[in-house]
Amino acid sequence: MFAISLGDDGAELRPLEPWQAEEYLAHIDRGREFIGQYVALAAVATDVDSARAFLQSYADKQAGDSGRIYGIWLDGTLVGGVLFRIWDIESGACEAGCWLEPSAAGRGLVTRAARVIIDWAVYEREMHRVEWQVAAGNTASINVAKRLGMVREGVLRESYPYRGVRHDMEVWSVLAPQWRELRAREDR
Repeated sequence: MFAISLGDDGAELRPLEPWQAEEYLAHIDRGREFIGQYVALAAVATDVDSARAFLQSYADKQAGDSGRIYGIWLDGTLVGGVLFRIWDIESGACEAGCWLEPSAAGRGLVTRAARVIIDWAVYEREMHRVEWQVAAGNTASINVAKRLGMVREGVLRESYPYRGVRHDMEVWSVLAPQWRELRAREDR
């Protein structure tokens, strides 16, 4: 298995696989309310079997080249993750997403991890467009999109029914030429 360092604070990005279902469930349990504020991710893993099934769905996506999931570990503890929910080779477009438990918030972990997977999507897999869809009330995730240099394209009004409420979804994106330019400026 590989691990990519996310900085000097002991944070790493690693594949998140079905055999890690118990660890994943413990992580979700620690942050269930926080993670579940805007996304149904926390509702999907309620026991080891459902956690394993969720992770298996991403293993299947990876095998079919249609999605991927990675965990963020801090000092050896799984605290969040990033994923490609949608991965469409034909169109050259994908949708990245994230989640994090509250103990790890405010450290820039998601921004650093998202930067790694977007680099991979653009440079290695030659994706042209990376989207970031986020509930309009999810300020933390919107701030990640901003830090990544994404452009807010618009709002899908009341498009996401969740917990009995219809949420507006903001669509953010970065195109490969923009990403390369942003990364070149960061390297100067």
